[in-house]
Amino acid sequence: MTPKIKIIPLGGLGEIGKNMTAFECGTDIIVVDCGLGFPDEQMYGIDIVIPDISYLKANAERIRGIILTHGHEDHIGAIPYVLRELDVPLYATPLTAALVELKLEEHDLLYNTQIFTKKVGDVFRLGCFSIEFINVNHSIADSVALAIKTPLGTIIHTGDFKIDVTPIQGSMTDIVRLGQLGNEGVLALLSDSTNVEKAGHSASERKVGETFDKLFKNCDQRIIITTFASNVHRLQQIIDVAAKYKRKVGITGRSMENILRVATVLGYLNVPDDVLVDINQINKLPENKVVIISTGSQGETMSALYRMAFSEHRQINIKAGDRVIISASAIPGNETMISKVIDELFHKGAEVIYDRNTDLHVSGHASQEEQKMMLALVKPKYFIPVHGEYRMLVKHAELGKIMGVQPKNIVIGENGKVIEITKKTAKLNGAVQSGAVMVDGMGVGDVGSVVMRDRHRLAEDGMVVIVVTLSSWDNALLSEPEILTRGFIYVKEAEGMLDELKRVTKETLEACEEAGVRDWSAIKSRIKSNVSGYLYKTTKRSPMILPLISEV
Repeated sequence: MTPKIKIIPLGGLGEIGKNMTAFECGTDIIVVDCGLGFPDEQMYGIDIVIPDISYLKANAERIRGIILTHGHEDHIGAIPYVLRELDVPLYATPLTAALVELKLEEHDLLYNTQIFTKKVGDVFRLGCFSIEFINVNHSIADSVALAIKTPLGTIIHTGDFKIDVTPIQGSMTDIVRLGQLGNEGVLALLSDSTNVEKAGHSASERKVGETFDKLFKNCDQRIIITTFASNVHRLQQIIDVAAKYKRKVGITGRSMENILRVATVLGYLNVPDDVLVDINQINKLPENKVVIISTGSQGETMSALYRMAFSEHRQINIKAGDRVIISASAIPGNETMISKVIDELFHKGAEVIYDRNTDLHVSGHASQEEQKMMLALVKPKYFIPVHGEYRMLVKHAELGKIMGVQPKNIVIGENGKVIEITKKTAKLNGAVQSGAVMVDGMGVGDVGSVVMRDRHRLAEDGMVVIVVTLSSWDNALLSEPEILTRGFIYVKEAEGMLDELKRVTKETLEACEEAGVRDWSAIKSRIKSNVSGYLYKTTKRSPMILPLISEV
C-alpha cells in the first residue's frame, strides 16, 4: 500500500476564523488549533460559531492531541466546547497554555484536561508524528509555526505569522530554522493567507510605539487607550511610554486584567514599580498624569470602553477634553458598533484618535513579500494556502507559482475536503462532515438551519398568531378567532386586515368541517397555508404564521 498523509481542514478555509485542521497518518490523528468564528449579520441571536467536529468524535480513540499555535480566539476559542466532547491532551507554549487555562476554568473543565507546556525549539512525538515548535512573530507573544515530521516527510504549518525584524520582545521569526528545514526537504507547506491582498511588508509593531510617543508628548489631557487585550507587545509599549512621561496606568476590562496578570507572571510583560494604579483610585490623580488601558476596541456592548462612552462605567466617566486612542483595526462585521462608540465619545466632547493613517495599529499577518520569503525559505514540494477566504487562498496559490511551486502541486482546499498526500501526488480525495456549529447562550448546536430560518422570517416579516377556540364535542368554533401580531403590522392602523384574517380563518374552519377534517395538525396546517397565502397576496410579505387551537 502506498503510504499517505491526510490533511483535513475542519475550519479556516474559505473564511476568516474558526481555524482547525486534522492531520492523519495511519491510525494516528493530531489536530492543529481549535478556534471559533464570529456570527455574521444573518445569524440572529448567535454568540459564536465553532467547527463541526463530527469526524473527530467518530475517530476519538485515534486522536493523540490538539496542538495550539497561539492564543487568539480564532485558534483557541472553541476549546471548552470541543473538550466537552473529546478527552484529548493539549500542547501549547506557556502564554497560550495560560490563556487556555483561564478559559477552561470559566467552563469548569480545567481539572479534567491535560495541558502540556512546550517552549520554542521543543520537539515531541505524538504517534507517528514528531512536532517541533518554531518561533514566529505575530500580534500575540508565544506564537509558533509547526514542523510536523511524518513517515513521508516534513510538513510545515506556519500558524499566523509575519516577519518583524524589530520585534518588541524576543527574536524575529526563525528564518534560519525554516531555511534549514527547507534545505533538508519539505514535503508540504500550509501558510497563512490572511494578508495576501496586501503588497509589500507588514509594518513592525515598533511603529505603533513611535506613534504613542508622539501622542503622549506635551499632552495635558487624560489618555484612554483601547486595544486587543491579547496584544501583550502593544500593552508593553503603552506601559513603557506611560512610564517615560511619568503617567500612572489603570487597567479596566476583565480580559485586559487577566492578560496583564498572566503575562506579568510569565515574564512577557515588564511593568516598572509604581506605574500600575488600582482603577478605583485613578480619579484621585491629576488627569495629565493618568493613562487608562481599556477593553472595547471592537465596540463590544459589555466592554469597558462602551460602558465609559455611554456613562455606565462604575469608575470612569468620559469628559470633554479626554484623549481616546483606538489602537486596533475593525474585525469585519464590527464596523457599525465601533462607529457607534466613536460617535458617542465625540458627543461627550472627547478627542478620539482612530485614523488608520496614524500607525495606531499594524497587522500581525504577513503581507505578500513575507509570504514569498516563507515560500523561498521552505521550498515545499506541495503548497496548501490556509487561513483565508477563498479569493485569498487563490491569490496565495498564485504567489506559490511565482515562487516556483509546480501548479499541479498546489492544492486549494475547502473545509471538510480531504487533502491526500503521497510521495508523488497531493490531491483532494473525499470529504468528511464539516461546517459551522452555532453557540447560542448555553446551547451548542441546538440552533440549526430550521431555527435560523424561523429567526430570519421573524426578523424580516414578523409573526402572526391565530388563536381559535373549538368545541371538544364537535370541533365547532365557539368564539371569534383572536389575531395577535408581533413585528408585522401596527394593530390599531390595520383593523381591516385583522378582520380579513378572521374571515379567512373562519372560512378555513368551515371548509375543514365540511371535509370531515378533525385532526388538529391538519386544521392548523390549512389555517397556516390559507392565511399565509392571503397575506402574501395582499402585502407581499411572509410573516411566520402560528395557529393555536384551544379546546373547550
